[in-house]
Amino acid sequence: MEHIERCGWCGSDPLYLAYHDTEWGVPEHDPRALWEKLILDGFQAGLSWITILRKRDFFREEFEGFDPQRIALWDEARVKRALQNPGIIRHRGKIEATVRGARAFLDIESTEGFTPFIWGFTDGQVIRNRWTTLAEVPAQTAQSQAMSKGLKKRGFGFCGPVICYAFMQAVGMVNDHVTTCHRHGPVSRLSAP
Repeated sequence: MEHIERCGWCGSDPLYLAYHDTEWGVPEHDPRALWEKLILDGFQAGLSWITILRKRDFFREEFEGFDPQRIALWDEARVKRALQNPGIIRHRGKIEATVRGARAFLDIESTEGFTPFIWGFTDGQVIRNRWTTLAEVPAQTAQSQAMSKGLKKRGFGFCGPVICYAFMQAVGMVNDHVTTCHRHGPVSRLSAP
């Protein structure tokens, strides 16, 4: 069997491999998809991404397809219902931050558009890095610090600069596939100006 070179963080779990090979680093511009990923990255805080991946379908079901218009209407009873779902991360603070994040998303979407707001932190361009090892990849950058500050100012929670950088990597604002990874070139071509 042919060996395929990948970024070392994805290990050998088939779910992780599929995520790495098809989603991670692919530029995303759909506002709802961006919001979903930002919320899931917030739920990852203190956990591993594979934990979130394994629960992603449960999250999508509980959070009504990550429809911000529906989640913005959640009340205390609806939050309590979500807290009873063993399929998701049952963290009150993160669930409440999702409700506030839905309201913030709707405000941003109606005034300037969520996609331009998010992509504005990289001037609408993909940052194409050429790291040769995982050790070179930063945990945060000036752009992720600015994004964190901007999101918090608008009402988001669980969006520190490290979470924001992981989000930027995942949604293709940054190409952090190492240069030896089989996805580095294809992702770079997807983000060519």
